[in-house]
Amino acid sequence: MFRTRLLSGIILVAAALALIIAGGTVLLAGLFAVSLTGLFELYRVFHIEKSVLGMTGYLAVAVYYVNLGISLIPDGEMFVLGVLILMMAVYVLEFPKYKAEQIFAGFTGIFYVAVMLSCIYQTRIMAGGVYIVWLIFLCSWGSDTCAYCVGVLIGKHKMAPRLSPKKSVEGAVGGVLGAALLTMLYGWFFQTQMNLSLEHIFILAGISAVGSVVSMVGDLAASAVKRNYDIKDYGKLIPGHGGILDRFDSVIFTAPMIYYLAQTLIR
Repeated sequence: MFRTRLLSGIILVAAALALIIAGGTVLLAGLFAVSLTGLFELYRVFHIEKSVLGMTGYLAVAVYYVNLGISLIPDGEMFVLGVLILMMAVYVLEFPKYKAEQIFAGFTGIFYVAVMLSCIYQTRIMAGGVYIVWLIFLCSWGSDTCAYCVGVLIGKHKMAPRLSPKKSVEGAVGGVLGAALLTMLYGWFFQTQMNLSLEHIFILAGISAVGSVVSMVGDLAASAVKRNYDIKDYGKLIPGHGGILDRFDSVIFTAPMIYYLAQTLIR
């Protein structure tokens, strides 16, 4: 099991590296595929993955990603309202096929999965984004690795026993500090390329520390949904890890956090 998990993890990281280094349309298309897969996994929890409601959600994601590439719809509110109206139209026209919670899950899922993941692309195309985008993964996957190591070594106090019995307070602290330290090392290594002052390096470390906390919220939120609906994993696409949502649950939360904090704090 460990060998399978390690191998699939290496392949996943390699794929992420290739997409982000390539950037542009390649990254956008890759995130579109990941978003559709993740949304399908989420919709499957609510039994709408192959329904008209589900198809409406997939179409909305397609429109959103096409718009990211060519900017046809400048107003984000127009997209949100359009999707909500379409979802409600499906609810009314097919009543009583769907329950209210399925409609809201269909609507929310678009933003929870697709829109939040798209912040990886939006971070990549911002000024200095070719370097800043890696903070998303340093404070999600990097933080997770540090938290796991510290938790195994000295973890004693359970952080959220009902959601994730193996997670400890010590591990969480180790994850936050680890993300900040990894970012400081990253900033120091690429200091010249990123034109960073020492102050900027500490700002980046602070951003990653906040991102690490947010990544834990994302991880536990995904676990809460699984507990509510009594499922072990969202899918089986990634051997040893589960589905897209099982592996990207923390990235989904850290991507917008890094994007907006970087825009605000890095000038």
